[in-house]
Amino acid sequence: MKYCVFNLAINIYVAFFVISIRTLTFFSIGFLSIEPFMAWFLLFLHLFLFHFPSFSSSSSSFNFSCHHNDSSALLQFKSSFIIGFSQCVPLLKTATWKNGTDCCSWNGVTCDTVSGHVIDLNLGCEGLTGTFNPNSTLFHLVHLQTLNLSYNDFFDSHFHYKFCGFQSLTHLDLSDSNLEGEIPTQISHLSKLQSLHLSENYDLIWKETTLKRLLQNATDLRELFLDSTDMSSIRPNSIALLLNQSLSLVTLNLHYTRLSGKLKRSLICLASIQELDMSYNDELQGQLPELSCSTSLRIIDLSGCAFEGEIPMYFSNLTHLTSLTLSNNNLNGSIPSSLLTLPRLTFLHLYSNQLSGRIPNASLPNLQHLIHLDLSKNLFSGQIPSSLFNLNQLYTLDCSKNKLEGPIPNKTTGFQELNDLRLNDNLLNGTIPSSLLSLPSLVHLVLSNNRLTRHITAISSYSLKKLDLSGNKLQGNIPKSIFNLANLTLLDLSSNNLSDVIDFQHFSKLQYLKTLSLSHNSQLSLTFEPNVNYNFSYLSKLDLSSINLTEFPISGKVPLLDSLDLSNNKLNGKVPDWLPETMNSLTFLNLSQNMFTSIDQISMKNEQL
Repeated sequence: MKYCVFNLAINIYVAFFVISIRTLTFFSIGFLSIEPFMAWFLLFLHLFLFHFPSFSSSSSSFNFSCHHNDSSALLQFKSSFIIGFSQCVPLLKTATWKNGTDCCSWNGVTCDTVSGHVIDLNLGCEGLTGTFNPNSTLFHLVHLQTLNLSYNDFFDSHFHYKFCGFQSLTHLDLSDSNLEGEIPTQISHLSKLQSLHLSENYDLIWKETTLKRLLQNATDLRELFLDSTDMSSIRPNSIALLLNQSLSLVTLNLHYTRLSGKLKRSLICLASIQELDMSYNDELQGQLPELSCSTSLRIIDLSGCAFEGEIPMYFSNLTHLTSLTLSNNNLNGSIPSSLLTLPRLTFLHLYSNQLSGRIPNASLPNLQHLIHLDLSKNLFSGQIPSSLFNLNQLYTLDCSKNKLEGPIPNKTTGFQELNDLRLNDNLLNGTIPSSLLSLPSLVHLVLSNNRLTRHITAISSYSLKKLDLSGNKLQGNIPKSIFNLANLTLLDLSSNNLSDVIDFQHFSKLQYLKTLSLSHNSQLSLTFEPNVNYNFSYLSKLDLSSINLTEFPISGKVPLLDSLDLSNNKLNGKVPDWLPETMNSLTFLNLSQNMFTSIDQISMKNEQL
C-alpha cells in the first residue's frame, strides 16, 4: 500500500513539475503572481515525499536506514553458525546479508519504519547449524516483536532465559530446532505473546509451575504448540487446572507430550478454544476430558491415548465441530446417535476402539458435509445403514474389521465423490452391487474377507487403482471390463470360486500393475500364448499358487519382480532358463508342491522350494 502511494506521489510530482514549467513559461508576461504559488507547491511535494519516512517501505530501496547496532548484531549472529543440512529446503535468506548494506533490505529482516530497529526476524528453515551461545548477539535485538528460528539445528543448545528478555515479543517460533533442557521460568515475562511454537523439541522439558505462570501472564496468547516436547512431570489431574488459566487460547497442541497417569473426569473450560490436540499420549488413561463449556471447538483430536468408557453426550453440544478424532483408545459402548447430528462435521475417526452395537441409521442423513468416516477395527454389528450410502460429500469410508453382516446396500444415490471404500473383514453376504462398481471417483475398493457370492458384474469405475475382492465366495468369470481399468496397480481376486478360462496376456494391458494375485481359485484356468513376451514394467508381486498351472506364466520384461509364488500347481520338467535371470530382483520365490525334475540352476538366499 505504501509503495503504491509513493509511486502515485512521484507521478504527481513529475506531472506538476512539467505543468509548472509550461505554466510559468506561458504566463510569464501577464500572470507573474502565480510563480510564488507554484514554488511553494513544489517545495511542499518535495518535503512530503523525501522527508517523511512513513511512506517508505522497509523492503524497498527507499527504506529508513537500519540501526547500526542491529546490523552488527545480525552479522555476528550469522557468522556464529554454518549453513548445514535442513529438514526442508534451505531458503538462504542470510545470503543477502552483506556488510555495508542496509539490513532493513535483507531477506528475513523487517525494520521499524521510524526508528530503524529490527522488529521481525524470520530465519525459519534456513539450515543454521551450531550451538546457540548464551552470549549470542541475537539477544541484543531487544525490539523484536516476531522471531522465527524454526527448523534449524541448534544441537546441544538450551532454551536460555535470555530468550525471555524480548519484552515486545508477540510471536516466537523455535519449532524443531533441537533445543533441550528445562524451559526457564522467565518465559512468563513474555506477557505480550500471542503465538508460541516449540513443537518437536523432544528434550525440551516443561515444569508445572512454569506453564502455569506463562498461561497466567500471557493474557493474549492465542496459539500454543507444545507437541513433541516433554511434559511428563506434569500431573494428569493438574492439566485442566493449568489450561483453565487461559481465556485467550484458540489453538492448543499437546500431541505426544508424554503426559501420563489416570485422568479423572475433569472439566477443561477454554472459552475461546477452537482447536485442541492431545493425541498420542499413550500412557494417559481414564475418561475423556469434559469439554462441554468449550463451545467454540472446531477440531478435537484425542486419539492414541488410553482413554476408556463411553463417548460422552456433550460432544453433540459442540455445534461448531468439524473434525473429531477419538481413534486408538479403549472406548466402548455404542455411538451416541446425537453425535451424528452435528451439522458441520466433516471428519469423524473412531477406529481402533471397542465400540459396539449398530451404526445409527436415522441420524446419518444429517451429516451432509461429512467427508471422512472411519469406524474400522471395532465391534460394530448389524447391517450397514442404507442412509450411509446416500452421503454426497463422502470421500473416504472405512468400516473394515468389524462384525457387520447382511448385504451391502444396493441403492447408491450418494458416493459421487467417494475415493476410498473399505468394507473388508466383516460378515457381509450377497452380491456386490453393480452401482458400487460404477462409482465415477472410486480409487480404492477393498471388500476382501467377507462372504460375498455370485458373479462379479461389469466394472466401469475407471479411476480404480486398487481392487481387492479376495477371500469371498465369488463365482463365474473374471469380467473382461477389468482389463479396461488402465490405472489399476493392485488386483487381488484370490481365494474365491472363480471358474474362468482366461488368456494371461490380457493382464499385460494393465501397464501400471504392481500386485496380481489369482491364487486359490481351483477352477480358474490360465492360458499362455507361445512365443509371447509379456511386458509388466511395474509388477513386483505375482501370486498364482493353487490354480492348477501346468506351465510357467511369464517370460519377457518383468524388471521389478520381487515376489513370485507358483506353489501347489502342476508345473513339471525343468525350471525355464529365464527364471534365474530374474533372480537379482526376487526376494521371495515359492515353487513348492510341483513336479519339477530339475531345479539345479536356481541358487538364491531366500528361496522357498
